[in-house]
Order: sequence, then C-alpha cells, then structure tokens
Amino acid sequence: MHNRRLRNLTPAIALYALGALFGGCRDSGGPLAPAANRPQLDLAPGDGLHGAIAFHSNRAGTTFDIWIMNADGSGATRLTDDAGQEFGPRFSPDGRRIAFSSNRDGDFEIWVVNADGTGLTELTHSPLAFDPTWSPDGRRIAFDSNRDGDFHIFVMNVDGTGVTQLTRDVGVEDRPTAWSPDGRQIAFGSTRTGEPEIFVMNPDGSGVTQLTHSEGEGDEAGWSPDGRRFLFSSTRDGGRLQIFVMNADGSGVTQLTADDFTNDDPVWSPNGMKIAFQSARDGHEEVYAMNADGTGQTRLTVTDQGILNAVATWRARPLPGGRP
Repeated sequence: MHNRRLRNLTPAIALYALGALFGGCRDSGGPLAPAANRPQLDLAPGDGLHGAIAFHSNRAGTTFDIWIMNADGSGATRLTDDAGQEFGPRFSPDGRRIAFSSNRDGDFEIWVVNADGTGLTELTHSPLAFDPTWSPDGRRIAFDSNRDGDFHIFVMNVDGTGVTQLTRDVGVEDRPTAWSPDGRQIAFGSTRTGEPEIFVMNPDGSGVTQLTHSEGEGDEAGWSPDGRRFLFSSTRDGGRLQIFVMNADGSGVTQLTADDFTNDDPVWSPNGMKIAFQSARDGHEEVYAMNADGTGQTRLTVTDQGILNAVATWRARPLPGGRP
C-alpha cells in the first residue's frame, strides 16, 4: 500500500506521506486487546513458524531501514543504516541476498545486500525504481520504474544488466508483486481497467490475464509455494484493506482477516503453512503471523507508538542461532 503512494512523491516528503497514510488507516476507537488475549500460534515443531522474516522499520529513528528477525519475532537485527529511506526487502530464492528500494543516493533505486548486511550494491541508475521481485531461479529481478513517464514493469539480470521493459500502457500504473514458483508468470497490480486490479503475464510481457474483478485491490499479492493459491489484500468489502486468498485462477476467494483495522502486505511462509502480514490492530503498525486459513493471528513485533514495521519477505533459514 505504501509503495504505490511513494511513487507519486518526492523523496523529501515521502516519510511525511507514510505517516499521514497509515495514520489515516487507524481507527480512532483505540487498539484491540493485546495479542496475548487472542488465539495464539502453536509453536510446536512442524507448525511452520520457522526461518527468518525481513521487513522495513523506522524503529531506530526517523528513517526506514531494512531489518531481519527469526520468524517467531526474536533476534531482530538491523541490516542497513543510512540517512535515506529503504523499503520493500525481498529475499533471493536461496535466502542469501535481499533486494530493496532506497533513496540513499538521492533517488529511489533498486539495491541488493547480503543477508548479513554486507556487499551492498546498487542495481538501477534511473530515478524512481521500486518493488524488486526475484525470479525463482534467482537470475532475474522484476521491478517498476517511471523512467518513461508512467510506472511500468521492467526485468533485469541480477547484476543490473539486460534491462527489458515488459509493460507500456500510457497513463497506467503497473507494479510487480510476485513471480510464480515455476517461473512461467509474473503477477502484477495495475490500474489499466481504471481501478487497481491484479493481473498475471508471461515473463516476456505477453499473455496478460486479469485475475480479480473488484475495486480496491491492494498492492501485495503472490502465489503459495505450491502455486495453487494466491494471496492478496483488498478493500473489496468496502472498508479497510484486508487479506484474502483465492485459487491461482482467480476463483474461490476467501477472506482471512476481518476487523476495523488495516491488514496488508501478506506473504507466505516458505512451506505455505503460515502467512505473515502487517496490521494496525494494536494501535500502530506491527508484523503479525497467522495460519494459512486465517486462524491463530499473533503479533511478532512489539514496538512503540508511531513506529511502522512492514513485512515483505520470508526465507526458510533462520538467523544464526535461531530456531531451526
């Protein structure tokens, strides 16, 4: 949700816009009961709450940085520390690298860093590039950029070479959200019908197919690890962003969250048993996890009022010393 608004703003006012955007999403009636009073995730072996989650957060100050933690919320570690704003981390398929968008050089560009914080490298050199999305073989990255005036989708090699434009509709905003597990399709959000909807296309930009047909689809969407289900956020119920799941062909839509607070940025666990997401239900934005059927919703991060923690990616391997 936040990335779409950021594209229309200069970096200097992006942080202010984030605060206004998410502040407007909060309910004035106060937070819900603490997470401890709601159904909890079973942390027994085999429950799927394993590995590590990367997210962006402003918990260390006024700027957003990239953080990583174990999937149970422990061991939060800051990976980037810069005066610029850094958003939308995505693990490479092998979990060794993280791609993200940053304006540390003055313009929002795609960067990649090793999962231990070393090896920082800038991949793009054209103003305003967002939403890096890895191909399942780790060789290419899809992203969106307004280098031709509108936000369109591009694909490049993992070293930043071989940039190819995939979408070209004038006056339309497109952004990639996921690459299918078999590498045959790219999911993307688009305003080409006049309202935000979710589409899929082949990796060369052909074969565009619309999956959703309801106003108000959110920014984040992606296939389950087995490729059978599709996770997304939407305001289709007429209220705030909530999380839904459907079959990969767009049928069988089921709502997973339903409350008076924003629930957004859903991502699958590597084995498809859990879903991590961002929610403002406790008064400010935190990272949560739930079972794949929407039960057992539990807060993973605990930070102060005014802090934003937004989940973006989950890998199978935990942090060193973390839960296997």
